[in-house]
Amino acid sequence: MKKPLIILAGPTAVGKTKASIGLAKRIGAEIISADSMQVYKHMDIGSAKITRSEMSGISHHLIDILEPEEEFNVVRFQKMALEEMEQIYEKGKIPLIVGGTGFYIQSVLYNIDFTENDSPNDYRKKLEILAKEKGAEYLHTMLTEVDPKSALQIHTNNIKRTIRALEFYHQTGMKISEHNEAEREKESPYQYAYFVLTDDRAKLYERIDRRVDLMMESGLEEEVRFLKDRGVSSTSTAMQGLGYKELYAYMNGEYSLEEAVRIIKRDTRHFAKRQLTWFKREKDVTWIDRAVIGDDEEHILDFMIEELRKKQILV
Repeated sequence: MKKPLIILAGPTAVGKTKASIGLAKRIGAEIISADSMQVYKHMDIGSAKITRSEMSGISHHLIDILEPEEEFNVVRFQKMALEEMEQIYEKGKIPLIVGGTGFYIQSVLYNIDFTENDSPNDYRKKLEILAKEKGAEYLHTMLTEVDPKSALQIHTNNIKRTIRALEFYHQTGMKISEHNEAEREKESPYQYAYFVLTDDRAKLYERIDRRVDLMMESGLEEEVRFLKDRGVSSTSTAMQGLGYKELYAYMNGEYSLEEAVRIIKRDTRHFAKRQLTWFKREKDVTWIDRAVIGDDEEHILDFMIEELRKKQILV
């Protein structure tokens, strides 16, 4: 029999945290964070990290465990998440993966094979040098020439993912977009339910803008300054997070604080849109649209419980 797995995904600021706590309480699940920033210590405000009191006694995994100087990527996430899942199964509980990083979720759900693209090599070093010398756009243009589909899916400034796609093509002669599609067609080794929480676009964007204002009021600037003073590089994985890279640039004199905040809001809205585009491509997803189902948390939980029974994850 396949082991049970529940996923609760959705764009940033849609309300995944509250819904996941409610669901975990109801069914005795433990939560695994599929977030590329909440994994880092000292990065609480900008990552909207869940607090101890918000956890309400529910066990959370892959939160607050790495130093900001450490590398974190989908390969590392997959390995760590699978290890945590085994521990959860041993307790007789169900893992509940919660987050907005679709590729991280996909890596576990379909057990994507990264072995061919998991070790540093000369070609990767060459691409890293090119990125430094000629910039992210030059590298992204290289990717457009060999794998236009991936280039559309990967943001121009996401150098790490651009390099990974170019390196994969160099090593295998295959486009990483085709590889990922083939991996996604694989049958999941889990008996799973994949929920995606969403809302009216205008409402979601309003919530994002409010959240950024609240982050600034709560001391995001001080949090970034602490990391900068600590010596965390602007090119580190941790500093690529929304809010961090913009404020780091402001501290380097690239633009004013007001402009940095405007860019954070704009780019977070764009990020939410890309997240929704990603989830729309996924198969066997159960959408929970707050604009249709309403904002009542108990009603949303009842809906998820009913779906879990239909999928025979709960009896």
